[in-house]
Amino acid sequence: MKRSLFIFIIVALFFALPQSGKSQCKGYAKKICKAELSPFTHDGNYHAAILTEGEEAELYKTFYSDQEYRIAICGAIGQSNIEFKIVDAHRNELYNNRNEDYTNIWDFKLDSSQQLKLVVKVLKAEDETEEPQSGCVAIMFGFKVK
Repeated sequence: MKRSLFIFIIVALFFALPQSGKSQCKGYAKKICKAELSPFTHDGNYHAAILTEGEEAELYKTFYSDQEYRIAICGAIGQSNIEFKIVDAHRNELYNNRNEDYTNIWDFKLDSSQQLKLVVKVLKAEDETEEPQSGCVAIMFGFKVK
């Protein structure tokens, strides 16, 4: 009986803890990262995940022609830089923040509507700690109201 109770508690914690982390990460996106979009209007979606140094995530999003957009990336991972790049359907790299000292914002306007892929990667910190750091990374999208 004690063994089955112990297993139940471990399983319950396994499912509860990740949800708590996701919830806190989404809250971080709402409270901290949304402000990075100003003066653009937030699109209403919160894209956030807990990533570890060396990990990357991909997100696909459709953007429309003649609309001004802002992408803002923010993360709570100590001293690690977050690299993000934008790739079109033909795998052409349209933007990479590595070329701009890992800035967290990119403003742009497209000539034609298209679906783009955003690739976010948490770079390893220069101080080389023994264990990789983890933290929330949020991707926010905004647009200018005409």
